[in-house]
Amino acid sequence: MKNGRDITLFGTLAVVWGSGFTAIEIGLESLPPVLFAALRFDVAALAFFALIVASGARWRPQTRDDVALVLTTGVLLVGVHFALLFVGQSYVTSAVAAIVLSVAPIVTPAFALKLLPNQRIRATDVLGLLVGLTGVVAIATAGGSFGGRLIGIALLLGAALSFALGSVLTQRFTRTLPLVSLQAWAMLVGAATLHVTSLVHPAESALGLELTAPALAAVAYLGLVSTVGGFLLYFTLLDRIGATNSGLVSYATPIVAAVFGAALLGEPITATMAAGFALILAGFALFQIRPLWRLLRGMQQSRRARTTLEPNSIRIGGNEYACMPPEPEVDDYDRDANGIPTADD
Repeated sequence: MKNGRDITLFGTLAVVWGSGFTAIEIGLESLPPVLFAALRFDVAALAFFALIVASGARWRPQTRDDVALVLTTGVLLVGVHFALLFVGQSYVTSAVAAIVLSVAPIVTPAFALKLLPNQRIRATDVLGLLVGLTGVVAIATAGGSFGGRLIGIALLLGAALSFALGSVLTQRFTRTLPLVSLQAWAMLVGAATLHVTSLVHPAESALGLELTAPALAAVAYLGLVSTVGGFLLYFTLLDRIGATNSGLVSYATPIVAAVFGAALLGEPITATMAAGFALILAGFALFQIRPLWRLLRGMQQSRRARTTLEPNSIRIGGNEYACMPPEPEVDDYDRDANGIPTADD
């Protein structure tokens, strides 16, 4: 991130996604979790199809890969992932949910090793996975504010695994569909998957459901801001700063979720949560040690280039200008009759 706009985009995305966990917590007070997730993606799908109409983008899948990509994204990345996420968060605080989900980038390479060609595993990858999972175990087995509710942690870990698996499987297909159209169809498939799951779930029933104002606000916020807005912010950031930098938002999100949960819901932030998150963050650093090292080295080189001036140059307002040396002065007696300087004898 080299300028204020990149930092603003990164911070805004972290707030949009981190605050989403607080919105989930608010909606879960009156909505069944899977139905709540389905309503979120109903709103998001409508918004994405509206974007397709407004932009005139091609909306119809035309290849088998397009269809496979829509189904993989819709079922795994939306349907299964968010069903497990919403049910899992009903057992734990929003901050704990965000922290456990941040393990997804660590387990993703493990699926890639088995499912994608030309993948290899290094010792730092294994160590990173073990350290990250140790952080999850530390949170799951601790007492404190969330009472060691292992079922919630297990469901959230399942959500992280489904997201990692879906992310790897999508790389096996070649997309011809515009990205906004892919997301629109994926949201629609995901919403349908969630509605069916809610209907067959024995603990959920829409009969007698009372949609309170906070619940409706949570659905609207998650559908429009966290999903559609988050999608647009993420891919804008991806184009500007690359995948490694953009992926770091997964580790800013839990911090935002913890702050919002404490400020709006009175959720405590415990030492065990902080320690578990630190272990997950360390595991990610081990897994991504090479791209992170290249990133840090590039930042140092860029900073050094900004602070080092070339000879005969000046910096004004952040821009560097080369200065031309002045022409040597020539005395009048060194000029000929036509005023042309003459060479020294």
